[in-house]
Amino acid sequence: MPTLIPAGWVGRVLLVLFIVSPAITVLTNLDPVLFGIDRFGTMTLVDPNALELWGLPGLRIYDSVSALAQQVFLMLPFFLARQGLRSEQAIREILVALVIAGAIYALPMLWEVRFSPQLHTRLYGFFQHDFAQAMRNGGFRPFVFMPHGLWVAFFAFMCAMAAAALAREATRGEGGKKLLILGFMIGLVVICKSMGALVFTLVFVPVVMILRPRLHLALAAALVTLVLVYPLLRGSGLVPTEQLVASVESISAERAESLNYRFTNEDRILAHVEDKPLFGWGGWGRFMVYDPATGESQSIVDGQWVITIGHYGWLGYIAMFGLLALPILSLWWQARKPEAPPVPVAVSTLTLILAVNMVDLLPNATLIPFTWLIAGALLGYAETLRVTNEDARKRRLRQTHAGVVMGATVPGTRPVRPSTTRRTLL
Repeated sequence: MPTLIPAGWVGRVLLVLFIVSPAITVLTNLDPVLFGIDRFGTMTLVDPNALELWGLPGLRIYDSVSALAQQVFLMLPFFLARQGLRSEQAIREILVALVIAGAIYALPMLWEVRFSPQLHTRLYGFFQHDFAQAMRNGGFRPFVFMPHGLWVAFFAFMCAMAAAALAREATRGEGGKKLLILGFMIGLVVICKSMGALVFTLVFVPVVMILRPRLHLALAAALVTLVLVYPLLRGSGLVPTEQLVASVESISAERAESLNYRFTNEDRILAHVEDKPLFGWGGWGRFMVYDPATGESQSIVDGQWVITIGHYGWLGYIAMFGLLALPILSLWWQARKPEAPPVPVAVSTLTLILAVNMVDLLPNATLIPFTWLIAGALLGYAETLRVTNEDARKRRLRQTHAGVVMGATVPGTRPVRPSTTRRTLL
């Protein structure tokens, strides 16, 4: 019978925490945040002329219900994919859908590279971001209908990875055509003018084409483990931020300045979250850092990890990123067992896509419903693989037991020699 709840207790705990923690966040943030207030004994002074922002409202009890509903709707792709896209064939169809989507999206992407990002403005009447960020390297990078060019670039990377998996599985007669499609998808990544997506493509497309699927899973597991511990390392000061900025500065002073600005803002947010570490500050921009006198914003954040910690605290971060990492770690754990069947390339490639998406959540907020769909499909496959492994282990134990009883040697088992030790029955 179909069920929406993950099979393992770890997944169930993370799911409950993910859905319930935002409601607790609301209940711990009922007080407003006020600016420009000076107190002298019992006297309170406010200079409204110096205020850029009066304050931030306290959250309401009603917001807890809204937070619960928001989390459930956010998880719908995860629930549905876990139940309906858990098979190898369904996962391969996800990759085919990505390639088709990339081919369809290529035309507006190429148009905006030539004529600048205008499609969103022409259709909806406004530009979805800062137009200055659409200009890069003397030209334009496409935005189309996504929030930012970085989203388009990562979408192109996913399409290239899907094309690489299909090219690796192609038969002799289809190999040339699939390689041409792969080259076209890599070209889409190049025209997006995003260094991160291009590096991901140059590193992980050869990984898909060359390495074995089980090595794909091991690499994906290592990446998500790094993502999970990264905030702890940042909070404890173990990440060498100054050395990283200096290394990037040797390549590009502009990118080094951007990276240093990002690290500075993350430090401010983490210091602010120390006042509400477990469940965070909630919405309405309360997790941001402001000038206490004027209310002027002093921080800008881009990474999904620090946004999640600011909104929902460390427990909210563990719940969200734990649910995203669970399918990858489960697949790696089940695939390494001796009775596990071979891992299909389509499954290992989709696992790598999810792992790289989690890595991209460190500098960017590219968490979309499709990410949850991938996580749900892979978790469903991992749960099926666990059942398959258990059945295979039980069959092997039954065969071994039958071989011992009958005195026969079962293939794959060691013969049992009769004991020569003299025994006394008391």
